[in-house]
Amino acid sequence: MNYTGERVIPNLMNPKNGLLIEHIARYEFSKQFCKGRVLDIACGVGYGSEIILKQNLNVNEYVGIDFSEEAIEYAKNNYGFVEADYYVDDALNVDLYKKYGTFDTIVSLETIEHFEGDSIFVSNLYNLLKPDGTLIISTPFGRGKNQPCASPFHVYQYTESEFIEVLKAFSQITMYHQIDTTIEIPKPNQKYYLMVAVCQKL
Repeated sequence: MNYTGERVIPNLMNPKNGLLIEHIARYEFSKQFCKGRVLDIACGVGYGSEIILKQNLNVNEYVGIDFSEEAIEYAKNNYGFVEADYYVDDALNVDLYKKYGTFDTIVSLETIEHFEGDSIFVSNLYNLLKPDGTLIISTPFGRGKNQPCASPFHVYQYTESEFIEVLKAFSQITMYHQIDTTIEIPKPNQKYYLMVAVCQKL
């Protein structure tokens, strides 16, 4: 599998690569919320499973889904933990919850900005999440959904208010912002480049 810049592939990247370090930080942040049955939707090559499962007795099953057959094959070969299962599927498939059941925790890192059907994607996340479940979802800050995207891989770029609006089906949303490896409740006068929403379904 070749590194193109679209996917994070730790084994093919310099350990000091800023993109890699920041992605790992988001999984490390997400880990504290993970329990029970965990879904990593658009899991890529599956490296997040190692972080989520390592020394985490609260998690008993990890399911990774990605549309790329190559990425899932890589995940199976490189991150084939006993508790982990990987499947090729489309995050916009409205029958995902029928195929895979529901989850205590869903992790969705830098995924929503890739879909024109963002409302369909969020509806899928809602249906896949158990009552009292937790969704951790992130996206870069942008100039707005109606503005041209700087990244060739992104369909949308969200303002914070737009991001919260698309997640409004969830009963409670707590916003965190990221700068480098720090993910925190936003501080005044601090510039951040990425937002993470921790959402509850009550």
